[in-house]
Amino acid sequence: MRETSARLLRLLSLLQTRQEWTGTELAQELGVTVRTVRRDIERLRELDYPVNTVRGVHGGYRLGAGRALPPLLLDDDEAVAVALGLQLGATSWVSDIEEAASSALTKLREILPSRLHGRVDSLRYATEHGSRHEATVSPELLKELATICHRHERLRFEYRSHDGGYSQREAEPHRLVNFDHRWYLLGWDVVRGDWRTYRVDRLLPKIPTGPRFTPRDIPNGSAVDLVAHGVTAALSKVRATVRLQAPTSEIAPRAARYRQIVEADGPDACVLHCGGDSVETLAMWLGTFGVPFEVLDPPELRAQCLVVAERYRIASWSASPAQ
Repeated sequence: MRETSARLLRLLSLLQTRQEWTGTELAQELGVTVRTVRRDIERLRELDYPVNTVRGVHGGYRLGAGRALPPLLLDDDEAVAVALGLQLGATSWVSDIEEAASSALTKLREILPSRLHGRVDSLRYATEHGSRHEATVSPELLKELATICHRHERLRFEYRSHDGGYSQREAEPHRLVNFDHRWYLLGWDVVRGDWRTYRVDRLLPKIPTGPRFTPRDIPNGSAVDLVAHGVTAALSKVRATVRLQAPTSEIAPRAARYRQIVEADGPDACVLHCGGDSVETLAMWLGTFGVPFEVLDPPELRAQCLVVAERYRIASWSASPAQ
């Protein structure tokens, strides 16, 4: 009986790891006959596990969705990963899910093997999280936007700018992106004819949605990169274009840390499109690359580079040695 129960748990675990199994594959994994697999499948069904039969040449089995949650069988690493995810969920930037995440984490710990308590408790008690950002969003809004993205439906919405003003927008929504502790919607702005990044906490969808659309290709295939560029550009008070006497491979890794764009300009030079809080900040930052550079735009940055150069020239003067 103990062997049969262990085999049923092993069978349930296998059904949870793949969408579909043939009877032969399950028999090989369990070291039993196909007939035994069929009997075990029937036992699971008697226990109200929704194991569906897949029709076809080879046939097979699939664990479906039931009216209640079946026991979820996890290995040690998976269990710790789920615990960490719940801990992060309890301090997330999605409103009104902290209590549910904390409750689920407590329940998970109660049923974990004692050997895993130390690992989970270490993560729980030895880590801290900064205060939640005010720009939280509701799970209902995220679910609604995700559904619209999945269905490829145009979205009309009211959008609040950083200065508090409101405007009417219409976009083809493509992706939801969590970036720098905020949720963003990446979409093709129908009126402006370009990609735009919208903060989810600032938009109010209008129902019903518009007609369906054919999804466009996201530039460079990365929604995260496009959102990062849009956010950086929006936060930069000063934009600049600078030519550096160094290959792209040397400049790009450092520029990427600040989400700046680098384009090759021959084998030994590149053009940097960057932004910052002020020309003073940019002038100082460009000097840290340690290579000759030419400011293409704006003129104010060129003037500031002269100011910085003079400052360093004066600092380089050395006093005459004492006689």
